[in-house]
Amino acid sequence: MSINVVLYQPEIPQNTGNIMRSCAGTNTILHLIKPLGFKLDPKYLKRNAVNYLEHVNYFVYESYEEFLEKNKGDFYYLTRYGKKTPREFDFSDEKKNIYLIFGRESTGIPKEILKEHLDTCVRLPINDQIRSLNLANTVAIMIYEVLGQQNYNDLYKHEPISLKGPDWLEK
Repeated sequence: MSINVVLYQPEIPQNTGNIMRSCAGTNTILHLIKPLGFKLDPKYLKRNAVNYLEHVNYFVYESYEEFLEKNKGDFYYLTRYGKKTPREFDFSDEKKNIYLIFGRESTGIPKEILKEHLDTCVRLPINDQIRSLNLANTVAIMIYEVLGQQNYNDLYKHEPISLKGPDWLEK
């Protein structure tokens, strides 16, 4: 089915632009839950998503409730309060819709939502010197964790011929 990234009320347009680029390059669907900390007009988004906006499959929701009504699958909540690492979850079934849910840069996912999903709260292990990793970095790490367990689906494992080609280093 699909890998989905869900941004709950994202605040920083540059993070969302980086995430859009990661989604474009991995065939990941992006879901944005309002309110957003930036405008969604194409000119503004294109500046933040570089030149990849036309390759991003994304949806916008007025609320978390609307998102839940319109989407079904396995939901995983990324939070510094999670007690399980990504490797403790099985993401290998390509037939499932997997939703990786990330919170606001400033406050994360609301506690009320997390408390309802304690068994699927995920933490990326870090030391005690910082509270959390950058949102765009965390999203990229999680996309590739899921893709790795699915053997990278139909992504190129070498440089495509449409770019420099798989033998470019040998030339």
